[in-house]
Amino acid sequence: MGASPDGKGNVGMGSTSGEKFANGTDLNMDIDEDDDVFDELVSVQELGEEFLRNFCRKAAVSFFNQYGLISHQINSYNDFIKYGLQNTFDSFGEFVIHSGYDPSKKGEGDWRHARVKFGKVTVERPTFWAVTGGNELNMLPRHARLQNMTYSSRMKVTVELQVYTAKSVKSDKFKTGREEIVEEEIVHQDNREIIIGRIPVMVKSELCWMNEVEKSDCDFDHGGYFLIKGAEKIFIAQEQISLKRLWISNIQGWTVAYRSEVKRNRLIIRLVENSKVEYIKGGEKILTVFFLSIEIPVWILFFALGVRSDKEVVSLIDYGSSDSSISNILFASIRDADWKCRNFREESAALNHLDRLRKETRFPPEESVEECLGKYLFPSLKGFKQKARFLGYMVKCLLQAFTGHRKCDNRDDFRNKRLELAGELLEREMKVHIAHARRRMAKTLQRDLYADRTVRPIEHYLDASIVTNGLSRAFSTGAWSHPYKKMERISGVVANLGRANPLQTMVDLRKTRQQVQYTGKVGDARYPHPSHWGKVCFLSTPDGENCGLVKNLATTALVSTNIVKSVVESIVDTLFDSGMEKVVNDTSSSLDGKDKVFLNGEWVGVCEDSLFFAAELRRKRRRRELPYQVEIKRDEHKGEVRIFTDAGRILRPLLVVENLFKLKAFKGKENYAFQPLLDKGIVELIGAEEEEDCRTAWGIRYLLTEVEGKQPVKYTHCELDMSFLLGLSCGIIPFANHDHARRVLYQAQKHSQQAIGFSTTNPNIRVDTLSHQMYYPQRPLFHTMTADCLGKSGFPLGQNRLEPKPELYNGQNAIVAVNVHLGYNQEDSLVMNRASIERGMFRTEHVRSYKAEVDNKEIQEKRRKAEDIVNFGKTESKIGRVDSLDDDGFPYIGASLQSGDIVIGRFAESGADHGVKLKHTERGMVQKVVLSSNDDGKNFAVVSLRQVRSPCLGDKFSSMHGQKGVLGFLESHENFPFTTQGIVPDIVINPHAFPSRQTPGQLLEAALGKGIACGGSKKHATPFSTLSIDAITEQLHRVGFSRWGNERVYNGRTGEMVRSLIFMGPTFYQRLVHMAEDKVKFRNTGPVHPLTRQPVADRKRYGGIKFGEMERDCLIAHGASANLHERLFTLSDCSQMHVCQNCKNAANVIERTVAAGKIRGPYCRVCQSGDEIVKVSVPYGAKLLCQELFSMGISLKFETQLC
Repeated sequence: MGASPDGKGNVGMGSTSGEKFANGTDLNMDIDEDDDVFDELVSVQELGEEFLRNFCRKAAVSFFNQYGLISHQINSYNDFIKYGLQNTFDSFGEFVIHSGYDPSKKGEGDWRHARVKFGKVTVERPTFWAVTGGNELNMLPRHARLQNMTYSSRMKVTVELQVYTAKSVKSDKFKTGREEIVEEEIVHQDNREIIIGRIPVMVKSELCWMNEVEKSDCDFDHGGYFLIKGAEKIFIAQEQISLKRLWISNIQGWTVAYRSEVKRNRLIIRLVENSKVEYIKGGEKILTVFFLSIEIPVWILFFALGVRSDKEVVSLIDYGSSDSSISNILFASIRDADWKCRNFREESAALNHLDRLRKETRFPPEESVEECLGKYLFPSLKGFKQKARFLGYMVKCLLQAFTGHRKCDNRDDFRNKRLELAGELLEREMKVHIAHARRRMAKTLQRDLYADRTVRPIEHYLDASIVTNGLSRAFSTGAWSHPYKKMERISGVVANLGRANPLQTMVDLRKTRQQVQYTGKVGDARYPHPSHWGKVCFLSTPDGENCGLVKNLATTALVSTNIVKSVVESIVDTLFDSGMEKVVNDTSSSLDGKDKVFLNGEWVGVCEDSLFFAAELRRKRRRRELPYQVEIKRDEHKGEVRIFTDAGRILRPLLVVENLFKLKAFKGKENYAFQPLLDKGIVELIGAEEEEDCRTAWGIRYLLTEVEGKQPVKYTHCELDMSFLLGLSCGIIPFANHDHARRVLYQAQKHSQQAIGFSTTNPNIRVDTLSHQMYYPQRPLFHTMTADCLGKSGFPLGQNRLEPKPELYNGQNAIVAVNVHLGYNQEDSLVMNRASIERGMFRTEHVRSYKAEVDNKEIQEKRRKAEDIVNFGKTESKIGRVDSLDDDGFPYIGASLQSGDIVIGRFAESGADHGVKLKHTERGMVQKVVLSSNDDGKNFAVVSLRQVRSPCLGDKFSSMHGQKGVLGFLESHENFPFTTQGIVPDIVINPHAFPSRQTPGQLLEAALGKGIACGGSKKHATPFSTLSIDAITEQLHRVGFSRWGNERVYNGRTGEMVRSLIFMGPTFYQRLVHMAEDKVKFRNTGPVHPLTRQPVADRKRYGGIKFGEMERDCLIAHGASANLHERLFTLSDCSQMHVCQNCKNAANVIERTVAAGKIRGPYCRVCQSGDEIVKVSVPYGAKLLCQELFSMGISLKFETQLC
C-alpha cells in the first residue's frame, strides 16, 4: 500500500538494500540503492512542484477523457461480442444425436444418427420491423425506451448437420489395433447460417448505433446499460475468487488446490489424519490427492507420473529434510501407499491401480488412464515429469503452510479476486440457454431420424426463442445462473438503473457485489482490507445487511479485460527473451536457486535472477513491448514471479517516479493525451498484487520533502491525487477528511443519490414512471479535484481552467446561518425564508407516468368473443370522472386531473369499463400523451402528469456533510435576522447539529464559500489536500469579513442588535426525494377489507394508519384505557354476535319453523333452544377466528357478563 510519508516502511519494489543483479547492472526503480537518488531528486526538483501538480491534474483529465467512468462495463461487453461469444459456441463442440431405436419404426437399412456442430457466429446491429412499410429499420435506444421493447440484435451461427449410418466392419487387428471398426456413411449433409436468438445490446457499446453519433440523446448519458422491455437494466460487478493460482487453506483441514473452470482439471492435495481405528483422532498425518473424483495416495500418483524412487520424490518436494514432523508425514504417506497398493513401485503398477480406481467411479471418463493424466492433470504442462515437478511443488506449498512458513490465502484480499462483468456473466447465462436449445433440438431431431421420416433444415429444430426469451427473463427477473451450481440461480446480479440524478446513475454503474450464502456468517468479508487501497472506496457502502458486501470502485479504478490468445503466446516469447528458461522434462535435475515463473497461474518456466527478470519485464511494459494491462509480481519469499493477463483485475494509474524526467518534453503543452503517457512509461497501470512491490508517495510534495538528518525516501511511484482513493460520490464532498466517517457515508451512499437534480436532458423522449427535476440547479462555489478532472474544458471568467462537472452536484447554494430561531429548528429541523422559496429556491417538478395497453387488431381478430375486445375510448364511467378525456380516451395536454379522475379511458365492446383511475393523493397537469406499440402485439398509451412542488413543512433537505433535516417553519423575510450589509439568510440551522455529529467540514465549506463569493482565488476543497484553516481565515479577512465567519446581526422583529455574533455563509444544500406530500396519510372513514372488515393498509387506496403494539404500549403507560378501546375496537372492526349463556357457544341467526309459523332470530344449535341468548360486542376479527377454528373442528366457548 502507500508508504508512510516519512518513508519508514521498507516496501521497496525489489529486494533489500545492497542487492545487485546477477549481471552487475543496477536499476533505480527496483532496488533500494541510494547511488542515483540525488540525481533523481534534482530532476524532480528541477521540474518544480507547481508544474508537477498541474501535470497530475492534466494527466487525470486525460485519463478520464480516454477511459471515462464506466469503461469497465463497455469494454467487457465489447470483448464478449468480439471473442467471448465465439468461444461460448466453440466450447460446446460436436453433438451426436443417436436414433430412438424403436423397432416398429426401423424400416429398411441401418439406424440413422446425426452430428451437429456450431461454426462461426455473427451479430448484427439492432433492427426492428416497421409494420406499415414492411421493411427493417435501425432500432435506437429511444425506440426501445418509448415502445417498451428490448434493445437487442440478432445472432446468426453457421450450423453443420450430418446424418449418417454406422456399420461395424471387421478389420485387420495388426493395422488398426481393433477387431472391429465402425464405418460411417453420410446420408445427408447440411451447412447453413441460421438465427439462434437475440442478444441484448449495451448502450454505447460497439454494436450500438449511439456509438457513432456525434451528439447523443442525453448529455449525461454514458451508456453501459441494457434496455429490456423498455426498462434500463445494469450489471453489478460480481466479486469471485480467482482460479488462477494455487489455493492453500485451513478451513476444513490443510489443503492445497489447483483450481480450474473445467471440473476434470481440478486437483486437491489434503493433509489428513490416518487413524487406524475409526472415529479416533490423533493419528499420523498423510498426504492424499483428490483428482477425477477419486482419492489417490500422493506417492502412487508420483510413481504413475514416471518417478522411479522415493528419493526422487523427496527431492521433488524439496522441503523439510531437517524437520522431523515433515519427515513423519512423508514416511506415513509412503506406508499408506504401500498399504493400498503393495507393489506400486513396480513398472506400470501405479498406473494399473489408478485405472482400477477410475473404473470404480460413478461416471468414469472414456479415456485411458494415461490419456486422463495427459489431458486433465495440469493441462498446460505436456511432459509427465513436468507434471510430477509441479505436483511436488504443490506438496511443498502445503507442507510450508502446515509448518507456518507460508501464509494461507486470504479470500478477502483483492489479489485473490476477480470482478465478473458483462462478458463473463453473459457467457455463463448464454451457455445455459444454448444447452437448453440443444437438448430440445435433440428430442425433435431424433423423431425425424427414423427411416420413414425426412430430415428437415436445421432451423426447424433449433428454436431461437429459447435463447431470446431466456436472456430476457434473466434480465427482467434478476435471477442469474449460479457460477458453479448448475440448477441454482442467484439474485443481485442485475439491477434497475437509478435515475434520480446523474450521480446516482454513475455510482450504480460502478458498484461491485460479493455474493455470500448466509449474510450472517461472512467472517471478515465486510471489513475493509488493505488491498482495497485505491481500488475500492473504503467509505461508500450501504448500511444494513449489505454493509461491506456491496462496494464502489475508486475514482480512477479500471478493470482489466482479456488479452487475446495470440498476444499471450507472444508474451511467453518475450518472457524467454527476458531470461526465462523452459521447465525441464525430467525429475533428476535440481532447480535450486531458480525462481518459478507463473503466467495466469500456469507454470511456464524458471529464471535465475528474478529481480533482474521482473525489472526487465516492467521496463518492456513501459516501452510497449508488453501490453500495459500485464501485472508483474516478484514474490521473493516464495521464490516466484507471477504474471497475470486475465480479465477482472482492478488496475489504477500511478506516476512512475524514475521516468518523471521525460516530462521536460511536455513542458509548455496545455493538454496531454493519456496514451502517450502510458507509452513513454511516465504513468503505468498497477494491479493489486504488483502494488505490494511499490513504494508509493501520497502526493508530489512527498517526493520533494527531505527528512532532516536522513537520506531522502526512495519512492518508486506517486499518486495522481489522494482524493482518487475515494469513490465518485465521496471524492466530490468538500472537506470530507474533516468529517466523521459515518456522516461522509450518509452523504455518499444515501443523500447524494436521493438529491433531486436534472436527471436527463431528453425528458421529452422518455416516459419514466417517476422522475424529478430541479428548476434552477446550481454549481457549488467550491471546487474538488474529482469534479474538476471530470469537467468540460472551458474558459469562464477568462481563466484557463476546467469547469467542474455540473451534473455531479444536485442542489443549490443557500445562505445558511447557524442560530436558534424561536425553537422551530430543534432536533435537526430547518427554518427557511419564505421569500427565497417564493423566488424559486428548491422548486422542483415531478412527473409521474401512467401506462395502459390493449391488443392490436391482429390479436383482436383471433379472439373468439367480440365482447372481450378492449379499446381506448371515452365512455360513461361509474368508477371515476371522465370530464377531461377526449373522444379517443386520452386527456388533452394541460388538463388538470385530480384524485378520482380517469386518466386513460378503456372499455370493452360489452360495455365493461377498464379505465385507469388516479388513486388517492395523485394529481397533476397532463404534460404528454404517448401512443405506441411494442413487439408483443400490444398497443399501449402513456400519460404523464406534471406537478410543481415548492418546499413545504416536512420536506427533507441535506447538506453535503450528512446533516439531514426537515423543514420545520417557513419564516417571513422581514422577521429573519439581517446583517449590517442587509443580507438575510435563506436557511437557519441549529448549532446543536455540529458537536455530536463532528462535521466541521460544513463550517469550513461555508467559510470558504464566503471567501469565494467575495472574489477569493482559493477555491479547492478536495479531500486530503484541503486548504489550511489559516488560508481560509486569511482569505475571509482580506475581503473585509471576520476571520472566523461570524457576523453582527439585527433582530428582524424588533430591529435590535443581537448580542452574540452569528456564523453565516453560503453552503451547498440538496433537496431530497422524501417529501411530506408523498408521506402524509389521513383518513376519517373509508374502505375496509372484505374478509376482516378492518381498514385497508395502502395509502393510495385511502387506507387506515396502523396502530401497532408499541403505540398500544404507550397508551397503556398513559393509562388511557378508554382511548385504547376506542382506537383498537370502536374505530376498527366493531361488530356484534350472539352467544348462548347455557353452553357458552356462539349462536347463529336462522329462520326456523315453530307452532305459530316461521320466525327468524338467534338460535343455539347445541342446546336446541333460542332462550338465554345474549348479544355481545366483539371485534370482527375475533368472530372470524371463531368461525375459521370451527371449520377445523375446534369450538370456542365465550364467557359473557353484563357491562
